[in-house]
Amino acid sequence: MPRHISVFRCRLPVWLVPLLWTLTLGLWGLSRQHSVWRDEAATWQVAQRSVTDIWHMLGQVDVVHGLYYLLMHGLFECFGPSTTTLRLPSVLATAVAAACVTVIGQRLAGTWAGLGGGLAFGLLPAVQFYLQEGRPYALIAAGAGISTLLLVTLLQGRGRTVCWAAYGSAVLTCALLNWLSLLILPAHLATLAWTKAGREIWTRWAAVATAAVAAALPLILFSRSQSSQVSWIPPLTWHMMIGPAVLLTIGGLGALLDRPRTAQLSVAAVGLPLLAVPQISLAGLSLLQPLFLDRYVLFSMLGLALLIGAALGAAVRSIRPRFPRAASWFVPVMVVVAVAALLPKSLATRSPTSRVDDVLSAAEEVRKLKQDGDAVLFIPAARRDTALVSPGDFAGLQDIALADSPVASGTLKGEEAGPDQIRTAMLAQQRILLVTDVPKVARPVVAERDKAKTAVLKEHFTVVADEQVRGRRVTVYERRG
Repeated sequence: MPRHISVFRCRLPVWLVPLLWTLTLGLWGLSRQHSVWRDEAATWQVAQRSVTDIWHMLGQVDVVHGLYYLLMHGLFECFGPSTTTLRLPSVLATAVAAACVTVIGQRLAGTWAGLGGGLAFGLLPAVQFYLQEGRPYALIAAGAGISTLLLVTLLQGRGRTVCWAAYGSAVLTCALLNWLSLLILPAHLATLAWTKAGREIWTRWAAVATAAVAAALPLILFSRSQSSQVSWIPPLTWHMMIGPAVLLTIGGLGALLDRPRTAQLSVAAVGLPLLAVPQISLAGLSLLQPLFLDRYVLFSMLGLALLIGAALGAAVRSIRPRFPRAASWFVPVMVVVAVAALLPKSLATRSPTSRVDDVLSAAEEVRKLKQDGDAVLFIPAARRDTALVSPGDFAGLQDIALADSPVASGTLKGEEAGPDQIRTAMLAQQRILLVTDVPKVARPVVAERDKAKTAVLKEHFTVVADEQVRGRRVTVYERRG
């Protein structure tokens, strides 16, 4: 091994390099030009409620994200609401996940495999998207990385009872962030089968996994009563499987290049199940109820990164005998090439247009267009998140359709009055601001309340201003006559 690498290994742990690298990627363009999209707006508005109000809301909606909302509430209380507070936990979690990939790869396939996998993890397009997302998926990836590292430790005979306890805690914490993360358990089960683990390992793993599932079961059962929240997810189709199929193909090639140091435990035995099993399992669940979204199995990208690292490590080993100096530069050069190739995608991911909309820009338009005495409406009611995230921009406006606030009703969008009451309130106004989606992303109006709003505006009001910005639309109507 080259002398400078030996010195590097002595002075710094290898995992520190991907950790710092991923932190850098995460901090780059963190505010996305001061934009927040609708999913993050849910986190923003809920995190500013009291613990009592959050608990009240979880009884109605979003219980599956309860732990995450409580965590973000604590952070908002300590550091104040901002895009940095909103997204920095995901950046830190992704860095931890990259460090876990590095340690696993280093143990199973050598330093270059670990370093390459850890650096590659933060560059994966799916990871870059959720690296700066104010939602729990990056935190789940970190927990999955920790639990996988603990499993590898136990399979190598290094762990004790405390490692089993930590493994179960990591799995359970991920389940409380989103119980679909339990799909990591069949992936770990496949690893145990692949490595022909001993009876003691099987027994302890089964006990710990069962305990974690049992502890998460009340959340799973209760969340089923709120399944209408995912009713918008489209049914599984063949074209939706093209992306996972490409990833599995790349992962399979990486597994073929992996040359394990031991007869059983290898990067392929850990990485391929971690990549494939959650994707296939979620596809199977989606045949019963549509649930197939890549973010629910973001943690499977840990497996892809491990396999990419194994391929890079194998390339270094094949180059070293003939070109020892070039071998030391192979992984850094490949990272530079990957950064250059993915630069357009990376820039696009860090722009406001990478998301379907931006609540902050819509709120800014409302602030510019509003006048004293104006009323405001939202179609659909979920677009009320614009006002909930930026209440100052809506100061002085009367939300004439709202009957019960989101906090009081324990919902994300509040409870609106009936169509007749909304119609009466609208006819009493001279000017109304409407916040809705741009036509490109707008869904058909189906709620009777929204149909009433649309009909009254069409029959009795005239458009005097219409601004479309970053996926949202703010229209000003004046009463005819």
